[in-house]
Amino acid sequence: MTPDAIATLGQSISNYWIASVLSTPIKDPVPVFLMILGIMLIAPLLFEKIRLPGIVGLILAGVVVGPNGLGLLARDNTIVLLGTVGLLFLMFMAGLETSLDDLKYNADKALIFGFATFLVPMALGTGAMMAIGYNLLAAILVASCFASHTLLALPVASKLGIMRSQVLTATLGGTLITNILALLVLAVVVRAHQGSLTLSFWLFMIPSLIIYTFLTLWGLPRLGRWFFQRFGHDEGAEFTFVLATLFVVSYGAELVQIEPIIGAFLAGVAITQLIPQLSPLMNRIQFIGNTLFVPFFLISVGMLVNPRILFQEPRALVVSGVMVAVAIIAKFIPAWGAGKLFGFNFDNIMVMFGLSVAQAASTLAAITVAFNIELVDQLTVNGTIAMILVTCIASPWVTSQWGQKLKPEVNTTSHQAGSLGDRVLVPVANPSTEDNLLQLAILLAKSANGTLLPLHILLEQSNPISPEAKARQSQLLSTAEMIAHASVTNVTPIGRIDESIDKGIARVAEEKQVSLVVCGWKGYSSYQENLFGGVIDKIVQRSSVPVLVTRFPLPIEHTTRVFLAFTTQQAYASSFEQSIQLAKSLATELKASLQLLQVVSVRGATAELTDTGLPADTPIQRVRGNFVRQVSRLLKPNDILLLNGTVEHKHQLFSLLGHAPEAIARSHPEVAMIIAYFPK
Repeated sequence: MTPDAIATLGQSISNYWIASVLSTPIKDPVPVFLMILGIMLIAPLLFEKIRLPGIVGLILAGVVVGPNGLGLLARDNTIVLLGTVGLLFLMFMAGLETSLDDLKYNADKALIFGFATFLVPMALGTGAMMAIGYNLLAAILVASCFASHTLLALPVASKLGIMRSQVLTATLGGTLITNILALLVLAVVVRAHQGSLTLSFWLFMIPSLIIYTFLTLWGLPRLGRWFFQRFGHDEGAEFTFVLATLFVVSYGAELVQIEPIIGAFLAGVAITQLIPQLSPLMNRIQFIGNTLFVPFFLISVGMLVNPRILFQEPRALVVSGVMVAVAIIAKFIPAWGAGKLFGFNFDNIMVMFGLSVAQAASTLAAITVAFNIELVDQLTVNGTIAMILVTCIASPWVTSQWGQKLKPEVNTTSHQAGSLGDRVLVPVANPSTEDNLLQLAILLAKSANGTLLPLHILLEQSNPISPEAKARQSQLLSTAEMIAHASVTNVTPIGRIDESIDKGIARVAEEKQVSLVVCGWKGYSSYQENLFGGVIDKIVQRSSVPVLVTRFPLPIEHTTRVFLAFTTQQAYASSFEQSIQLAKSLATELKASLQLLQVVSVRGATAELTDTGLPADTPIQRVRGNFVRQVSRLLKPNDILLLNGTVEHKHQLFSLLGHAPEAIARSHPEVAMIIAYFPK
């Protein structure tokens, strides 16, 4: 055989092998999963390098490897199953980022913009899609996709420091309204397409939907609070409970004849009340969702796209062009109209438009459901992907360009929390109380992007120090480091040998330039401590930075209310504003309500609180009488009672804690307490 013949034969075999591989999808589970993991790793990194959202890279990768691309992967039952889980998780996380409190502030602006950014896209979208040949139901469903939006550019606004501006508040509230309405439209259109939109459907759906929503938004937080109180010590059980909640509520949506994605969204809105934003549990949920479940869904959506249709079917370009144009126009008009009504300038209007133009989560969810029930065809899926591509690129760019022109809001709370949370020192000695102390310190440090400094001190009097003591120190610091890493918090553990606990803490605080010291307290003082002062008193006396003396009988994440109690004299103190800012920060991060109580002596005058930065609806209750009695009367389980401590003399002999905190602690052993000492 000649060399040319051998080369020709080799080329034929090679072509045959490539054709066979490309025509036969990979079915072995190991290489399938390996390929998907490779896509999850590489695609977002490549697209972020060229300044495109990673979501676009995952979708396009699904197009390439899917049945309409190279055919390497089939959209089989496994992909559909994992994609469905990812879809539910995507809507669940959208609910986790939604707060009902967003509607409390600037509610009028949120309502106006919310209805405007729903109705205008519905009207324009329905008319445009019917004009290019869609039937009424399909046109309404696609229009509902235009109405919903994803706050893809929210991190950009956060980085620019405009999160507390009126334009952001109005957009956040409007997003909640338009997304819920769009999902309800989806539910009704699906039923109409299936031929079951009858009087009996309405008679069943409306009461069922009301009961279902009430049980989800009212009952689920209470069930979750009970579960976390009983089993909150088991992190695995907490995460499993959240996942079980997602799928139970999603299945419940099917039982009341609405789409499961609506249930997943409501489950997120309900459960977010229980999980602090900076907690390890929230970090695990977001990490698992963003790195595993949601990418599966995005890849599976890409597999639905058939790029050949763009060339085989000229109408595909028309559908894609119309969808992109309508999506942009239908979001600009409400932003412009509402902005003019609110008195916003053009920069604010463009920021509102930039935030609301992105189409991703709800759009993908709705179009996937519609395609699965054959309400829309592949042309619409292709057009949706084109719309997502354009709007996901435009949204961060528009928000960044015009957001830079807005004046950043001065956030006093963030400034105060930031100064406190820069370097937080936590002495750890007792494994049973270490977790709550660390969670409080982590919450303050992470909100300021600061550093946690867990400290354990061995006393040099016990020289030579035993190997058991050294091993215990190492174990306590390792546990603290592990808890901090689970919350993605900067941590620097410190082991030290010193002559006394209080001197060791004071020296480390000075050497490491800490911004805050967090100490544990048992809730009472011995006779000797009352007379001569205990370790905590000496720590406060020696410290040149704020000290929080804390007692947590229950996990800190169970907190439902931050209760700041103060006297008229304390209200006039220079450190009182810091106490208010600390209370605001704790309430925000723990997603708890904030209550202020001013106790006035029988003959005392009431101090008017001014320039506190508190929302107008923050409850401030004023009562007359004995401080301990009045505070004890109003305390509830799962409260954090915040008191403002004072140091009259730098070297006073008696206990600094005094009678009031100990009396309250003894009468309410189930209530958490924080006594804040701010240096003069």
